[in-house]
Amino acid sequence: MNMNGKTALVTGANSGLGKALALALARDGWRVGLVARNVERGAAAIAEIRAATGNTDLHLFIADFTDQIAIRQLAVAVCDQFEYLHLLINNAATAYSERRLTSDGIECTFAVNHLAPFLLTHLLLERLKTSAPARIVTVGTRMNTALDFTDLNWERRRYRMMQAYGQAKLGNLHFTFELARRLNGSGVTANCVFPGIFNSNLGGTDGAQNWFWKSIAVLFGWALPTPERAAQRVLFVATDSTFAEISGMYLGNHHQLLKAPAQARNAQINRQLWRISETLTGILPAAPSPLRQLRL
Repeated sequence: MNMNGKTALVTGANSGLGKALALALARDGWRVGLVARNVERGAAAIAEIRAATGNTDLHLFIADFTDQIAIRQLAVAVCDQFEYLHLLINNAATAYSERRLTSDGIECTFAVNHLAPFLLTHLLLERLKTSAPARIVTVGTRMNTALDFTDLNWERRRYRMMQAYGQAKLGNLHFTFELARRLNGSGVTANCVFPGIFNSNLGGTDGAQNWFWKSIAVLFGWALPTPERAAQRVLFVATDSTFAEISGMYLGNHHQLLKAPAQARNAQINRQLWRISETLTGILPAAPSPLRQLRL
């Protein structure tokens, strides 16, 4: 099918913002790959989007973003399925009410919200470059915080859910700014978009521990914008010709340029986090205790 000749991959696409993004792209004739953690929910999302749009060129990929082996397998499957990839939307994110570690010994919020999109993007970069012009859009947040490079794994501090979430999502900005610098002249752009506050199921992967997000949805969900409305901010940056050659931006409502926290505006720190991320994802050989040894 692929009515407009373009292919997109959306992570966290079985519900909420991710599903709204996938549906909008499918409606516009894109071939869309939907990344989900659960087969049944992913298949249900594809069936719903197919019924709503008539687009049958939809493809389900399954990956647990706490598992780096699964992310590597995902990248292989995407490259096997898609000869071209014109758009990657790093949307998947979650929050955990208590500290927990991945099988690699990495704190889960940092692993899912920062390291997973870092690794997946790295593994798909060559496919994106050969498909240029192409775009990478990472869904960010707007919290005035800073990464604690002396304790990225929350081993010395008392774990706080929103602080851990905010710091991990700040990694998206560090990543986007350094990625855009590295991609300059490649035909691939990289931008970060804050979709605003909307009625989401953030924390849905945390099972019974997502009481905070459920409470927010019950108390204030009626007053919050829908995921479909929030998706419009992301879609404009992802598809509109205005952003064909714009890269390295942090954008919000009405596509206004947002001021990133001071730490993310430091190019040296952006490169530092990039090197740490390369080590933690196995892109570079492991360094001694990469989660604790670095002080800026």
